Amino acid sequence: MGSLKVIGLEKAYGIRTLFSHVNFEVQRGDKVGLVGANGTGKTTLMRLLLGREESDGGQIVMDRADTVGYVEQQAAFSHDTLYDELRSAFSDLIALRTEKERMEHDIASGAAGAEELAAYGNLVTRFEAMDGYDFESRIRRVAFGLGFSEADLAKDVRHFSGGQTTRICLAKALLREPDFLFLDEPTNHLDIGMIEWLEKFLQSYRGGVLLISHDRYFLDRVATRILELDHAEVTAYTGNYTHYMRVKNDRRAALQSAYEKQQAQIKKTEEYISRYRAGIKAKQARGRQSQLNRLERIVLPPEAARFKYFAFTKPTECAQRVAELEDITFAYPGGQRVLDRISLLIRKGDGVALIGENGVGKTTLLQILVGELEASGRLKIGSRVKIGYFSQQHEGLDPSKTILDEICYTFGLDEETARNYLGAFLFHGDDVQRLIGALSGGEQARVAFLKLMLTGANFLVLDEPTNHLDIPAREAVEEALMAFPGTFIAVSHDRYFLDKTANCTLELRDGKITEYLGNYSYYLMKKEAEAEEAAEARSAEKAERSPSPVQEEKPREEKMPPKTAVHSAIPAARRQEMLERTEAEIAMAEAELKGLEYEMNRPETQLDPERSREIAEAYAAKELEIMQRYEKWEQLTEA
Repeated sequence: MGSLKVIGLEKAYGIRTLFSHVNFEVQRGDKVGLVGANGTGKTTLMRLLLGREESDGGQIVMDRADTVGYVEQQAAFSHDTLYDELRSAFSDLIALRTEKERMEHDIASGAAGAEELAAYGNLVTRFEAMDGYDFESRIRRVAFGLGFSEADLAKDVRHFSGGQTTRICLAKALLREPDFLFLDEPTNHLDIGMIEWLEKFLQSYRGGVLLISHDRYFLDRVATRILELDHAEVTAYTGNYTHYMRVKNDRRAALQSAYEKQQAQIKKTEEYISRYRAGIKAKQARGRQSQLNRLERIVLPPEAARFKYFAFTKPTECAQRVAELEDITFAYPGGQRVLDRISLLIRKGDGVALIGENGVGKTTLLQILVGELEASGRLKIGSRVKIGYFSQQHEGLDPSKTILDEICYTFGLDEETARNYLGAFLFHGDDVQRLIGALSGGEQARVAFLKLMLTGANFLVLDEPTNHLDIPAREAVEEALMAFPGTFIAVSHDRYFLDKTANCTLELRDGKITEYLGNYSYYLMKKEAEAEEAAEARSAEKAERSPSPVQEEKPREEKMPPKTAVHSAIPAARRQEMLERTEAEIAMAEAELKGLEYEMNRPETQLDPERSREIAEAYAAKELEIMQRYEKWEQLTEA
């Protein structure tokens, strides 16, 4: 296997240059994450690499013997059962096995000559190199990892849902094990357990992988390099997503500092030239002007689109006990019981993450909370609690209205105020005049989420709020939730989002809820500590069943403090990864704090008491966030 080289690649549509002068290389074992906002050209770049589109310039160089694999977007299944469809990924190997069996029959009957025996030896070598004896078990390993059961393998592929069909296509791409594997949003339609399985699969993958993803946690676990496509240019970074963000922020800060110093020097030089243009120092002034003309000026890249703080409609005060569920039980007609006597209390100010495998009943529980479904048991919503529900369908949007009209008419806002709100969710300039019906799924989700935040609801019920969103939009939703003074519960497979926003994690499994009083990282720590304790208990039980001939009594060891015990259960590599992510989050939060400080000190802000108060509140909230992240960092370093 050679390498995949991209040299000077260019692509434009009409007068719009999508990207130019793109250069990078993918080698064996590389796991390369391709990131960038929606619309920057990531999928187009991948299509060029696959030969699905023609470039406008440049070269794509790879060895002719190397194979390329990708996930087909339009599935055209040719077999009846799931097992047969997955087995078709090994058509070359199956043909080789058939030929091998034919030759073995000839050899056994004594009909094979020396030439055929030599050919048989070569064929067996090829068969073994392709792991031919293992492909049946590989089918099951990949199918089970992506959430299919033994019973599913016998089902007709035409009866699977759209999400399951996507998983079948992903499974076939993984089973083929090409030299270069291209994946576009591979975590779509996967629950957290499936994503974790895919991470392990890709970590040990022998070929090169190029993947487009907005799942930052996934990129942290898999990527060894990051390619950022931004403003028609590709910039390469070594390391995972967190390392890329830290390096990018450091580069930006260094460039900003150099820019400010240069601007100060330019201003000083221009003042000198202006003062001495006529007079005894005119010659020196002309010399300074020549120096200024030759100066290579630092140009700052455009600022990335980010959430811009603003005051949401302040929700009304409500009871401390926002929602109480007691013995909630639910089963669909003729189906298995989904929720089994669940009892739960959601308190004012909680940010709750609800996690679990696909199909366990997470959305069902949300629908019971908002009154869309009835269940046995007791549900009590607290006094003065106003619920805002974000569903995956976005039913509340009018496709015939523009984005601006949708916000103005719904909430009775003037255009300037509506534009400020929309700008916070990355809709700028003429974007606000686009029709709702013409928006992508991610853009509609942003409008729906903004509407939700403006309703004055004090209890948000969120079903996959980051689905279809790119990374800047996800960050906008995160910042909005972190600034939100009310309560929320969110179903999400975005672990980075859950880590940043939630202070309580609920795991739904086998109809029961288990509560963990922390974010997703805390939940993982607890699960790993529980797994270690269970392993120790099994070892102790095994030792008791087969005692050694002489048993010495050992002094009883003191139990470690809970926090240390939890952190010590984390593998060193995972702890280092969490440390790096926390450090990057601190750096980003401190940069945002600096921006708020700048905004606070602007004369126009100080002249506007309301704006000044809003910024001061945001500044205090950001300081608290930084303090909490430093506490998390200290806990990780103490382990």
